[in-house]
Order: sequence, then structure tokens, then C-alpha cells
Amino acid sequence: ILQPRTKTVSRKSLCILNNRRVLGVENMKIILVFLFTASLALSAKAEKDYSSFDSAASPETKSRFAMLDDVRILANGLLQLGHGLKDFVHKTKGQMNDIFQKLYIFDRSFYELSLQTSEIKEEEEQLRQTTARLQINNEEIKNLSQEMNSKIEDLIQNKIQLQEKVWGLEDKVTKLATIQPSMQETEEISSLKAFVEQQDNNIKQLLKIVEDQHVQLDRQHNQIMELEDKLNHIELQELSENSFAGEQTEAEGISFPVRNTTAATHQPDGVAPDCTALYNGSTQFSGVYTIKPNGSEAFDVYCEMKFGTSWTVIQNRVDGSLDFNQTWDAYANGFGDLSEEFWLGLNKTYSITKQGDYILRIELRDWKDNKRYIEYAFSLGGPETDYTLQLSRISGSIPNALPEQTELRFSAPDTDLDMRNDFNCPENYLGGWWHSECEETNLNGKYVAPKSRGRLHRGKGLYWKPKKGRYYLLKSTKIMIHPTDLKSFD
Repeated sequence: ILQPRTKTVSRKSLCILNNRRVLGVENMKIILVFLFTASLALSAKAEKDYSSFDSAASPETKSRFAMLDDVRILANGLLQLGHGLKDFVHKTKGQMNDIFQKLYIFDRSFYELSLQTSEIKEEEEQLRQTTARLQINNEEIKNLSQEMNSKIEDLIQNKIQLQEKVWGLEDKVTKLATIQPSMQETEEISSLKAFVEQQDNNIKQLLKIVEDQHVQLDRQHNQIMELEDKLNHIELQELSENSFAGEQTEAEGISFPVRNTTAATHQPDGVAPDCTALYNGSTQFSGVYTIKPNGSEAFDVYCEMKFGTSWTVIQNRVDGSLDFNQTWDAYANGFGDLSEEFWLGLNKTYSITKQGDYILRIELRDWKDNKRYIEYAFSLGGPETDYTLQLSRISGSIPNALPEQTELRFSAPDTDLDMRNDFNCPENYLGGWWHSECEETNLNGKYVAPKSRGRLHRGKGLYWKPKKGRYYLLKSTKIMIHPTDLKSFD
């Protein structure tokens, strides 16, 4: 782009120099003509004066030599003028040489600038190509990172499954090491095992038949309810269309049953001892119900219908809208809204569990919406034992984070019952819980979003932390109980 411009500028400079040369030559010509004309005029004047001098021939007239003096003066002036013109020519020539030298430098600078511009263009093209390659490499790295993350998640899941299998194998090896039966006992055990397997298969078949029948009964029950609703609707229409003034007073005392399936709180005819009994009494919808455990007053609970039965929910956390950093009395009596986040209360939970044997199910969900659970056989003491909890793991899809076969006493921030090394667990971890040596597993802790990375917040957050495993930062938790005299619901 710059080379044509350089040539144009050089051409313009040459034209200017040529014009200046022409003007200098023309000026020189004019000066020489002027000098020549002046010399002719002076010569003519001298001859005229001389001729007049000869004609007069008077001794009083000027001498002819006086005219020669004038000529000499004129010649001297012309000589000085010639020297001046010579100096002017030399000066003009020096200025023209300077102009030529500057034009040469200017042309060379433009040439070097054009070379640099070409190099910059080449470097710009190389930079553009390098940027394109880096973008491609960045996309490849991003895809590889996503694949690595998915593989890491799979590896973590496989590790959890392998740990559970290893624990099961360790239990079996321990039992085999402590019990070494004789050959006769081994044969008897084998025969009993075969008999038990056969009975188990028969029971599974019966359960399958019962479940099929239960499904059919549910379907028929729903059809009957729909038919009743249609019948009630038809009767109400007939009543409104065919009613007369005299029949209206008679119809005022007639009530037509209308089934409400959207109400959140249900009041059944007979008050049941727990949610499972409600389900067995044909209550098929999750919601808030009134129960009355044996030896206790009636109170409301949230019943969740799942796995073909009903569970009594004792804790529910979904979004952190409720502060669980409560006092001992609040944890004893319960707090929150049964339709949202709540803690049922230790007194109410104890009144339910003292009726028989129950299992405890904990459902967890992390911030990636991965759902896991764990189930325990458990026992809960009364207020005189500070609601001591004892657990025994049954099944689950996450490693255990609570000590088994250990009596864990409940404690709250205002009444810590387990002081170890002057460290108050509920005060430092917030919320009431069955603490054991101030571990970091606390499902009643402060609700923390993933953006909080500080250690202080991690300790006070909603976590599930096995002794040998990573933190599980939780988004929601749910704790439920169910009697153990029915089938297990995994």
C-alpha cells in the first residue's frame, strides 16, 4: 500500500525541483539581458558625449577621459553584481543539494516503513492462525474436562459400591472366623439354606400376587370413586333442574357427599397411631394428617406415601427458608410448617417409636440433584435419657456417617450434654443433633450454598461426612420412620 504513495511523493518532489531550476535559469537570462542593455546604453551615451566634445572642440568642456571614468564605475558595479549573482547561484545550488538529500532520506524512510508494514501484516496473519488453533485446542480441552468429570463421578460411585461390598464381605469373614461349624452342621446349614431359599421364592411369588391384586384393587377403587363423583354430579344437576318451590324445603335437609382430593390437611373418621395405619385404612395421598399414638395426645404429622405404604416424616429441609439453630425446648416440641420445612419434635417422635420397632430412613440430595439414601434399625430413648439414639445400618446407597451400636445423646446450642475438650459441638456447628465427638455430619446445621468455600462455613453447613470419604454438601434432606413389622422398602 505504501510503495505507490512513495513513488507519487517522489514524482511531486522532482517536479518542484525542475520548476525551481527553470525559474533560476530564466532569472539568470533576465539579469544578463539587463546587464547587456545597460552596457549598450552607457556606450551609446559615451560616444554621443565624445562626438559633441569633438564638434565643440572647446577647452572648457569635459575631457573625454571623464566619460571613461563613468564607464569604469559602471563596469565596477556590473562586476559586483556578477559576484552577487555568482554567490546567489552557489547558495541556490547548496539549497537544492539539501533538498535532494532530504528527499533521498524521505524516500528511504518510506521504503523502510513499507517493509515494516509488510512484516506487520505477516505477523498479523500468523497471529490470526495461532488464535484459531488455540480456540480449537480450547474446545478440545473443554470436552476432555467434561469427559474426565463424568468419569470421576463414575469412579466415585463405583468406589462407594465397592466399599459397601467390602464391608459386607468383612462382616461375613468375621462371622465365618468366629463360627466354624462341623461337617454335620454344615450339611444342616446347607439344607436349611436351600429350604429358606425355596420358602423365600414362594414368599416372593405370593408377594408378587398380592401386589398385583393390590394394584387391581387400587384401580377398581379409583374407578369406583370416579363413578361416585359422576353420580353425585348427575344427582346435583337433576336436583337443580327439577326442583320446585315446595320440594326445596324438603331437599334442604339432604346432603350429598363431595370428595375433596386437593386438601392438604385430612381428618379421617378414626384417629390412627401413625401414618402406616392411616395407609392401611385406605388413605392413599401424601399430606398432613392427625394421628394419636398409644398413650399420647393427638397431633398433626406429614405422611408421605411411597414404596406401597406410608412413612411418618420427622424432618424436612428443602431450601434453607427455616432457621434450625433453635433451643432445646424447640427441638423437644417441634417447629416449622409441616407443608414446607419443619422438625416434628423429639417428644412426638418418641411417642410414635415407643409403640414398637421402627426403621429410620434418611434421604439426601446434593447440589447436582444426585439422590442417595440410607436406612437404619434404630431405637430412641425418652426425655429422661436425653432422647438417646442407637443405630444399626440396614442398607443404603451412601457410606455411613453416623456411629453404629453407640448411644448418642441429643444436644442443642443452649444445653450441650456432651462436652469434650471444652468444645461445644452444637454451639460451633449450629442446630441440635445427636453429636458424636463433634463430627461434621449434622443434618440440622446451617443451610449453606456451594459458593461458600470457607472452612468455618463448611463446618457449620449441611453436610454428610463419612469417616473415610469426602464431604457431601447437601441441598435437601428428609428423615422418615416406618414400622419394621412390614416388608422392607428399598
